Amino acid sequence: MTEPLHPIPETDREPVGMAPDGRRESTVPRDPEDAQRALAEVEDLLRRYEIVREQARHEGESLDPERQMLVEQVAVAQHLAHLRARLDHLHPADVAYILEALPRDQRLVVWDLVKAERDGEILVEVSDSVRETLIASMDRDELVAAAGTLDTDELAELAEDLPNDVVEQVRRTLTPEEREQLRAAMSYPEESVGARMDFDLVTVREDVTLEVVLRYLRRFDALPDHTDQVFVVDRHDVLKGALPLDRLLINEPDALVEDVMKRDVLSLQALDEAEEAAQAFERYDLISSPVVDVRGRLIGRLTVDEVVDVIREQGESEVLSAAGLRDEEDLFASIWNSAKNRWLWLAVNLGTAFFASRVIGAFEGTIERVVALAALMPIVAGIAGNSGNQTMTLFIRSLALGQVTPGNAQRLVRKELLIALLNGLVWGSIAGTFAWLLYRDTPQGVTLGLVMMLAMILNLLLAAIVAMGVPLLLERMNRDPAMGSSVLLTFSTDSMGFFIFLGLATLFFR
Repeated sequence: MTEPLHPIPETDREPVGMAPDGRRESTVPRDPEDAQRALAEVEDLLRRYEIVREQARHEGESLDPERQMLVEQVAVAQHLAHLRARLDHLHPADVAYILEALPRDQRLVVWDLVKAERDGEILVEVSDSVRETLIASMDRDELVAAAGTLDTDELAELAEDLPNDVVEQVRRTLTPEEREQLRAAMSYPEESVGARMDFDLVTVREDVTLEVVLRYLRRFDALPDHTDQVFVVDRHDVLKGALPLDRLLINEPDALVEDVMKRDVLSLQALDEAEEAAQAFERYDLISSPVVDVRGRLIGRLTVDEVVDVIREQGESEVLSAAGLRDEEDLFASIWNSAKNRWLWLAVNLGTAFFASRVIGAFEGTIERVVALAALMPIVAGIAGNSGNQTMTLFIRSLALGQVTPGNAQRLVRKELLIALLNGLVWGSIAGTFAWLLYRDTPQGVTLGLVMMLAMILNLLLAAIVAMGVPLLLERMNRDPAMGSSVLLTFSTDSMGFFIFLGLATLFFR
């Protein structure tokens, strides 16, 4: 964080704070499809590399080992040079995308070709599971060099995956201010604003003119990324407001900062939930927001690029949790690790399937008397499962956005139950009519249609109750509302759907 700008004599004025010179300059991405094209090119180069290496190995079998190795190295050098050149022109995020999409052996070949000075920024971009494999392939000196290229907030993000001695060695190379920033960033919970905030920002005092601020900004080689405003603080670093760059440019140079700055600035606390901060960014179209401590002192800022990461990670987590996956999974992780990651909810699903089978077994006599029931059962369960998934998806989204409150929860539950009742009446009537048409030539045709309609209504109501009850219960337990939700919903609509349908049939076909 730069020191605040304050009035000092013109002849004695020195640059205040540290300009962000020496910042890494990453290749700018050209378009959203560049990563896919680059992945295809890299895969093609890797195929050619493997072919050439095999040919060289085959041709060198008649030579002594040293000459065989030399022949192989010469044969593949050109292909590796092309591959290295392609990687050098890619944005770090695109290189990370490629690494995540490659099998482990090819991933390590590509990783060895990446320039050492880019290792750090690429490690920040890749997923946690892939990062582990890359770090495991690096020696201590390589890790120290990679971590040494990172800003303090990026180093804090990477620190938990690095060996402690590497973090300590890098920490000793930091300035006292940077060490304190690193300590603070690592002390905040992983999902808090403090763990995501950026320390690189510009501050000014409110009693200077805009002309002084402009001269100050011109001393920077480059402004911190996503700088849409400079923050106004007093001599104790207490946040007073913000000066948007557009106000800085359109007002008279002799105007004071305090006369044109924004005083009603949305500020965040370091311990605020990052997901809640992301909602605020989306609601108010923010690019950056100041982060303050409990005394109102400015300690950092949250920027839109971090917010996008939060939203992406939240979406990925919800998808994985809904499917019953416990952790983010490397696409090319070992078969054993991938299988273990999926065991928990597969075990739950197996148990629920056996439970559903026992429900059906309890009504074997009814099914033997009316064989048509076996053909109609899946329809009742399938429609209710689909309806419940719709309700659950909307409800989980509303919980994530904080739109479900104690004040409106009862009304929302009542509305969803009425929707389920209406859908049950409409689609239950349609399903009952089709059941009657299919079996109208049998004595049970009309009764089958009635049972079908009643079972559909009751199962849709049950699906709505489960679809809202499971996320609410998980939320109260401080767990992810999406965790295993689809598995539990399927269990309920299948088991209870069979029970309702066959139970009604037992009553009607006595």
